[in-house]
Amino acid sequence: MPNLNRPLPPALAILNTLAADLWWSWNHAGDALWHRLNPAVWQNTGNPVSVLQFTSNQHLEKLATDQEFLQLLAQLVAERDRYLAAPGWYDQHCPESPLKTIAYFSMEFGVCDALPLYAGGLGILAGDYLKTASDLAVPLVGVGLLYQEGYFRQSFDNQGWQQQTYLFNDPGSLPLTPLLDSDGSWMDVATNFLCREVLFRVWVAQVGRVKLYLLDSNHPCNQPRDRGITSQLYGGGTELRLVQEIALGIGGWRLLEQLGIEVDICHLNEGHAAFATLERIRAYCTKYRVDFWQALWATRSGNLFTTHTPVAAGFDRYPAELLRRYAGEIAPEMGVNMEDILALGRANPKDEQEDFNMAYLAMRTCAYSNGVSELHGRVSQRIFQPLFPRWPQREVPVGHVTNGVHIPSWASDASNRLWQQSFGDHLWQGDETGLTPDRWKTLSDEQLWQLISSGRADLVDYARMRYQRQWRHESSGASCNVPPPRPLDPNILTLGFARRFAEYKRPDLLLHDPERLAALLCNHRYPVQLLVAGKAHPADKLGKAKLQHWQTFLQREDIAKHLMFIEDYDIALARRLVQGVDVWINNPRRPWEACGTSGMKVLVNGGLNLSSLDGWWAEAYQPELGWALGKGEEYGPEHDAAEAEQLYQLLEQQIIPCFYERDNSDLPRRWLGLVRTSMMQLTPRFSTNRMLRDYLERYYIPAAHQYQERTANQGALAHELQQWQKHMAQHWHEIHLGNLVVGEDVDGLLAEAQVYLGGIAPAQVVIEIIADPVGELPAASVQMTLAYPLSGAINAYHYQARLPAHRPASDWSLRARAYHPKAQLPAENPLILWAD
Repeated sequence: MPNLNRPLPPALAILNTLAADLWWSWNHAGDALWHRLNPAVWQNTGNPVSVLQFTSNQHLEKLATDQEFLQLLAQLVAERDRYLAAPGWYDQHCPESPLKTIAYFSMEFGVCDALPLYAGGLGILAGDYLKTASDLAVPLVGVGLLYQEGYFRQSFDNQGWQQQTYLFNDPGSLPLTPLLDSDGSWMDVATNFLCREVLFRVWVAQVGRVKLYLLDSNHPCNQPRDRGITSQLYGGGTELRLVQEIALGIGGWRLLEQLGIEVDICHLNEGHAAFATLERIRAYCTKYRVDFWQALWATRSGNLFTTHTPVAAGFDRYPAELLRRYAGEIAPEMGVNMEDILALGRANPKDEQEDFNMAYLAMRTCAYSNGVSELHGRVSQRIFQPLFPRWPQREVPVGHVTNGVHIPSWASDASNRLWQQSFGDHLWQGDETGLTPDRWKTLSDEQLWQLISSGRADLVDYARMRYQRQWRHESSGASCNVPPPRPLDPNILTLGFARRFAEYKRPDLLLHDPERLAALLCNHRYPVQLLVAGKAHPADKLGKAKLQHWQTFLQREDIAKHLMFIEDYDIALARRLVQGVDVWINNPRRPWEACGTSGMKVLVNGGLNLSSLDGWWAEAYQPELGWALGKGEEYGPEHDAAEAEQLYQLLEQQIIPCFYERDNSDLPRRWLGLVRTSMMQLTPRFSTNRMLRDYLERYYIPAAHQYQERTANQGALAHELQQWQKHMAQHWHEIHLGNLVVGEDVDGLLAEAQVYLGGIAPAQVVIEIIADPVGELPAASVQMTLAYPLSGAINAYHYQARLPAHRPASDWSLRARAYHPKAQLPAENPLILWAD
């Protein structure tokens, strides 16, 4: 039941349950029902809890006898019951999986605007992830914070400068429920800050089959300052941010312990929650009475770190003194000193002047790490190389899982109907096996064009409504007349550009030549309209200046019919934009876009992409799918003018002519061919269904096996691994590698080397020869085999290997690296030695 628990007529009592389950945020069959209850509140809030709160008893009593409404309600209840009771994809396809629970920690969650706990793409991804876990019935819980103020709402002053307004998140009007303890009291979680206990109330949001737990410091027993720990998302400066991250990680893990949830996988959505890995270690130490290092070996295999940051400067760093002040109390509880904890967050553990890096802590306490696109995985290997200083960048242990989007959340009603007609109901609750090319042939060009045209028309109507709403609160008292509808056209090419206004995203690249853009938009033969939206971080003056650049351009009368800036970019606006634009424009400076999911959201609705070859588009782009800006080069701002010129040329010479090229039926056949191919090939590929399955196959299931193996028998394997690491560190300096000799014999090239291992056994190392990529030749590695021991020497051996004949001997280098069959290497032990 929701925390409101509004008294309702018996026939409508189920509405409390429906309002509390965020399943309604992506199952839009219920929209008509909430609209019938209270059209004005539903239109302005999209929040069923608010709808119930502001609906009169008289109207509720009337609806309780309205047979049409009751039938609508019965249908919705039946659909939800079917959804919750149906066997999930995970149960059907992973019956032997060892997974008990995945705990997904994130600083923000963007499930819907009715629960405004997000700032941007990181939170939207987290919200999509929870919804997908529900759809596929994956055993997952979310852990986050309930902020008293979410991210800011945007407006502009008369000079076009962004203004921020922070709204209070009234828990009584949010789709949340207080989490009750077994004795009926409101559950709270205790942590210590500055030698005093701080309590966090716990709320729960039901997301279909998945629960999202939220910690709230606004507890009546806390001191006033402590009640403000969860005051604002990303607010309050460095000190508050550190305290919030401790609350999320340590408080979040303690909550899971209190609930008795058996967690195999702790998934960190960015490094913000890395303290959860330390609390997991502390809990393991307490439960099994082992030391910190054995607990680290036991738990690390069950931790996964996903980084979304494309530059090292983006990681959260804290001065050592600040960390000692706020986290100094946790070290003694784990049997180590604070210097041991600080060392885990430094590239050089012995450098006392180095700040504590949350991403480094995550890397050191997680056996698995990944970036969020193929390109970002490689970029992350470069970023984290300081932790693996003698390893080639390509071998730094960061993989990748490309992000996706939750298709039901972003598909329009018309798109949903079209996909269901063509491919069956409940398509996105499985593995999309029905999306075969033959089934696509049943979808005609006329149907596709109708989908695109109706989406564009709906967007125009919505954009006009948003424009009037934003105009009202900017007007002065002297003139309160509502302006006429913005003269957009539902039948012309519509471009969309909406994102966070950060410098690397180049949000004003289209404005590089204002006259060129104006001419492009106002072409009488081939008219174009452009919808723009986005926010700059409150402290980002450069981002705000770029917003102001657009506001200034908007004052031109000649482009008034062709350009609209829609303020206060949020989930509701994003949904409408991606459901109605013809082309989504994205022009970040490569390789700064870790993934970027906004362009994925247009795919299901028949939109096309024009994007830099960065993030997801770098691996998705083909000429038959859309358009690419640049050729994958990496440049600084000095190349922006050239890419602006290419952007204009693509629009003028390819995109606009293609859209307006019509046959005798007035259909743009070539355009529809691009749409069909893009929808068919890219929609399932860049869905969170595919993404979550990738996580299961590549990380969750293997990691769960490993975690359970390490913790079995009172952690015997973890103890063995700890002793192995200690032994390797003690004797590693004793290894000596002789010269690598490569010669020819009748079978080709034979490589030989003498290796002196000192106190290390041959089974504890891998001796191999490595070739870096040269020209078109890729990197290569060949493991050497122990041929025979060397007489007259202790623990010394002759190693051999066959080499491919097409590479010269000079390409190869000899090395030794630590090895244990049950360790994740080099993530858990980066010991490596190269021959001189």
